[in-house]
Amino acid sequence: MRHIDVVNVVESGSLDIEIELSQLVDDLDPSIADYDPDKYPGVYLRFSDDAPLITIYRTGKYIVTGAKSREQAHQYRDRFLNLLTEMGVVSDPSDTPFTIQNYVFVADLEKSQNLEALAIGLGLEQTEYEPEQFPGLVYRPTDASCVLLIFASGKTIIAGATSEETAQSAFTDLQETLEQYQLN
Repeated sequence: MRHIDVVNVVESGSLDIEIELSQLVDDLDPSIADYDPDKYPGVYLRFSDDAPLITIYRTGKYIVTGAKSREQAHQYRDRFLNLLTEMGVVSDPSDTPFTIQNYVFVADLEKSQNLEALAIGLGLEQTEYEPEQFPGLVYRPTDASCVLLIFASGKTIIAGATSEETAQSAFTDLQETLEQYQLN
């Protein structure tokens, strides 16, 4: 079966303290921090242009988005916590919980898809296809905790999975269904 590739890992954690965000931004290098409370209630922190984005909230909760692997998410989390420790914001950088919220994967069915026929074949109760609003078919398998966005090109985005195994299983099941019913 075809393989899926991670394009985004979203993990979140909590510092278990309240943070004065305007003071935090004043103490950070302006090249890595952005804060506009009129637009969004969190501080955006990015160590470089291609690094994951870390969003920090007043409550001490934070989210790491844009990592290409769980390891990369943890690497930037550690860098973030070490920076806060150096600044005196937190006393122990290893003391905070950090959990996966979801992964986003890409895959390819390697064949063009007739999305109207696919919506009917997969079941109208499990699919949404409104090409005037979105160019892909939204498929919510009943036995998977993720959503598959299938495009006419065969490219597929798998969102909302909490593990690679869940996403791979959902994509494999989709491939097997397409082959079984000759929907591809």
